[in-house]
Amino acid sequence: MTVIDPSGAERVRRRFEQHLDVGLHHGAQLAVYRGDERLLDLAGGVTGYDGEATTSDRKHLLFSCTKPLAAAALHHLVDAGNLAYDDRVVDHWTEFAADGTAKAETTVRHVLSHQAGLATTALDANPDAWTDWDASVEYLEDADPAHDPGDDVAYHSLSFGYLVGELVRRASGQSVGAYAREHVFDPLGMDDTYIGLPDSEPDDVATLVGFDPFDRCRSPDAGLATGPHEAAALFNEESVHRAEIPAAAGVGTARDLARFYATWANGGAFDGQQFVSEATASAAVDVQAETESDGKLDVPRRYGLGFVRAGPVTANFGAAAPSRVFGHGGLGSSVAWADPETGLAFAYVTNGVRDSYEHAARVNQLGDAVRAAFDGETES
Repeated sequence: MTVIDPSGAERVRRRFEQHLDVGLHHGAQLAVYRGDERLLDLAGGVTGYDGEATTSDRKHLLFSCTKPLAAAALHHLVDAGNLAYDDRVVDHWTEFAADGTAKAETTVRHVLSHQAGLATTALDANPDAWTDWDASVEYLEDADPAHDPGDDVAYHSLSFGYLVGELVRRASGQSVGAYAREHVFDPLGMDDTYIGLPDSEPDDVATLVGFDPFDRCRSPDAGLATGPHEAAALFNEESVHRAEIPAAAGVGTARDLARFYATWANGGAFDGQQFVSEATASAAVDVQAETESDGKLDVPRRYGLGFVRAGPVTANFGAAAPSRVFGHGGLGSSVAWADPETGLAFAYVTNGVRDSYEHAARVNQLGDAVRAAFDGETES
């Protein structure tokens, strides 16, 4: 059975509530799984400035925590034999690059590991296009890579989602949101998670609030070229919630995210069902690219195929996170991770967009508290 230190679990709860009490955000959710067992499911605060009480099933904007969800659709297609990691993108998406160019040598692996050279494109500065799939794809078809594929590593904060999503569409005939719903979210019981909120669902996503930063000695780059207030305003729009923006605007809950990561930590299986093969689950989180200074974020990073691996403290998986841990964060508001050795899966989602170092402090505190509380197994 799982050993749970009651005092440790209570410390997690108190820390979670303290973050609300001191005003780091208006509302939050925290969920923890080990294997198929849900160990913790907390919700607190309110859904906005003057919102109603936050519940565990209330949808939140996930920002870049959406990236692994979109990548999972591509991994599922790899498992089904529809494409391979070392296929060239143009093998499936012919308009992506002209024959004979360096761009035409971009592979699916390059895309998933942030090595495609398209970290910054004209699309970044045109948010009106983000809700228009065809227009966004055309931006990427027209873009010139900053470097030959595989020659450098730079976080594709926005382009990642459209690159992955168009590959899913070309390989399956479905949009990434539809494919993820049918082959990822529904099978895993992620009932409150979407990449593109459908018209049949009310737009009840918790309201994001951008917070001013505390005093600091420097101004770190948070990923997207925008401040917390601007990000909150843009991503509170219903049109953004309903659009498929697979790198930045999925909606869901901490409970669903923790369930998702528990599956990957358990070799692609959950509740006795094999979602993807163990080989694919392992390949997805293996380190593909490692750098001391990411070309866009200017911090150390270790990338898998759609996931970020622990190691650098900037991963925000806790100061005590072993290098085997994998996960992803979302702009100043959320983070999720899993440890394949212990089976522990963690997801923390808030509606308060904080400066990157403030966000790191809160998520690392909680991550380390969770490790201390749920720290092993023994025979029953």
